[in-house]
Amino acid sequence: MNPLPTLPPPPPDPMADPTHEAASPWNLPNALTTARILLVPVFGSLLLSDEGTNVTQRFAALGVFLVAMLTDRIDGDIARSRGLVTDLGKILDPIADKALLGMAFVGLSIIGLVPWWITVLVLAREVGVTAVRFVVIRHGVMPAGRGGKVKTFAQAVALSLLVLPTWVLPGASAWRWAAYAVLTAAVVITVVTGIDYLHKAHRLRRSSPRALAKRAARETRPR
Repeated sequence: MNPLPTLPPPPPDPMADPTHEAASPWNLPNALTTARILLVPVFGSLLLSDEGTNVTQRFAALGVFLVAMLTDRIDGDIARSRGLVTDLGKILDPIADKALLGMAFVGLSIIGLVPWWITVLVLAREVGVTAVRFVVIRHGVMPAGRGGKVKTFAQAVALSLLVLPTWVLPGASAWRWAAYAVLTAAVVITVVTGIDYLHKAHRLRRSSPRALAKRAARETRPR
C-alpha cells in the first residue's frame, strides 16, 4: 500500500513570524499624511485672504485643498500595497482628515458661505465619534466603515464647490445651487453615520469578549 503523499508545508506568515520587523513609521505614506497636516494652515490662509473675495487666492486655496485630499487617497493605497501600515499612520490619518475638513468648514463659515450651525454640527459629530472610539477601545477597535468614507467624500465635494469662486464662472447660480445641494446631502450623511457609529459602539460594549466575560462573572458570583 503506497503511503499518502506528503503535502509541502505552507509558506511562513510574515505577520506571525516573531523575527519579522514592523514597518518603520518613517515612511512615504506617513510623510504624505504629515504634509497634508502642514497644508491645513496654508489652505486656511489662502481661503481667508481678503475675506474670501480674492479670486486668485480662492483658486489657489482650491488647488491646495484638492492636492491635500489627493494625498489622503495616495498614502492609504501605498501603505496597504507595500505593507507600510503603522500605528502612527493610523493615528495621523484621521487627524489630518479632520483638520483639513474642519478648517474648510470653519473658513467657509467665517466668510459667510456655510451657516455656523452646520459647521458646529459637523465638528461636534467628529469630536463625539473620536471620543466614543477612545471610550470603547477596551472592547475593541472600531475601524472606519464605508459610511464614513462616503461621508468624507461628500463633504470634500461640497467644500470644493464652495471654495471655488463661482461668481466668476458662467452659470454662477447653477454652481451655487449644486454646491448647497451636495452640502445638504453631506450633512445628512454626517448625521446618519454618526448615529450609526454610536449604535455600533453600544453594541460592541455589550457583545465584546471583555463584556461577555464580565457578564458571565457577575452571573456566576454567589449571592
